[in-house]
Amino acid sequence: MTACRAVLVSAPASGQGKTLVTAALARAWRNQGLRVQAFKCGPDFLDPMILELATGHPVYQLDFTMCGETDCQAQLYKAAQQADLIIIEGVMGLYDGTPSSADIATRFDVPVLITIDAGGMAQTFGAVASGLLNFNPKLKSAGTFANKVGSQGHADLLRSSLPTGIAWFGALQKNPQFALPERHLGLFRAGEIGNLDDIIEAAANALATDLPLPPMVSFSQPAKQTYPQLLANKTIAIAKDDAFCFIYQANLDWLIEMGATLTYFSPLHDTALPEADAYWLPGGYPELHLAEISKNTAMKNALQQAAIAHKPILAECGGMMALSASINGNPAFNVLPGNSQIHDKLQGLGAIKVALADGEIGSHTFHYGSFATPLTPSYIAKTRFGKAENIYQHGSITASFLHFYFASNPQVAARLFLS
Repeated sequence: MTACRAVLVSAPASGQGKTLVTAALARAWRNQGLRVQAFKCGPDFLDPMILELATGHPVYQLDFTMCGETDCQAQLYKAAQQADLIIIEGVMGLYDGTPSSADIATRFDVPVLITIDAGGMAQTFGAVASGLLNFNPKLKSAGTFANKVGSQGHADLLRSSLPTGIAWFGALQKNPQFALPERHLGLFRAGEIGNLDDIIEAAANALATDLPLPPMVSFSQPAKQTYPQLLANKTIAIAKDDAFCFIYQANLDWLIEMGATLTYFSPLHDTALPEADAYWLPGGYPELHLAEISKNTAMKNALQQAAIAHKPILAECGGMMALSASINGNPAFNVLPGNSQIHDKLQGLGAIKVALADGEIGSHTFHYGSFATPLTPSYIAKTRFGKAENIYQHGSITASFLHFYFASNPQVAARLFLS
């Protein structure tokens, strides 16, 4: 067992300001000289980018379906050995989803801090906080935080509404300066918000100087799992730029753990591929960079030659769309037969366990795109809502709208990069 201060920041629903509040708290504690490690419940890519800027450290995901409980336990135990404080941002409302933020909090005994958008609210604030924190008797309460309050007087009124036993963590007043821009997949990438560090710092400074610390939590060590270095002496080149940016830090960790050397390239701007044994094009926003993709014929030729040379290529979500013949009618890299389209409505959502030839691996899907192709799916995975997601194998290419989580089964993940 190892102990560390820890808290999970949740809310009654999405849109309450969890990400900014979590980032502000993390930065405020970091400014006190603490080493803060952040996590995100669920498979989100975007919120962790903001939390990484707030803490100065890579952020990891916690999700029982995609990651598995053992991986979650291992990540938390490792963090508790290195950090002074662990802060976890929840997903949606406290009890929403399977697993919910409450499920993760109770599994690891992490106390919950409820963030509530208090605009238009007075004494009901206390009732909402009490109801959420007492709904599950196994849930431990860290306290509550008021977001978007109108004034100091408003904050005092909210605080006085709390029943005995629920701690007050503070409040942020409503301020346009604290707004974070959004688009169809969620918040903008951290790198696109030019003044994001200033926003986080201002929000952190706006918190009370007597900001309390969360309690100590003990984390147990999981059974040690070792895997053969299946990727020893292999170089994997990873697409990374404004269009290809959805990469789990845990995936990078596991590729290195299995012996791989990692290098990076930009499909938008580079004119050649780095020399490598395999290539990975993760998801992102190729639909926002259609002109660069259409014009980069040198990269198109390089990717086509890599496929002809039978180099293993993993193309996830946006990566698959970029390898198709076209996106929204605009020429793409034309390595996969078929055409991609972005729609106004969500086309896929959910964490999925995928059964591949070598075993089962965790994944998730969240996309507005479709891929019309003559290819026959090699595998079909279904979300718990019944939505099917196809996995295609075309020569040496594995392509899907799914984002795989390598740590859930490193041996299966390794096979995606081997001939």
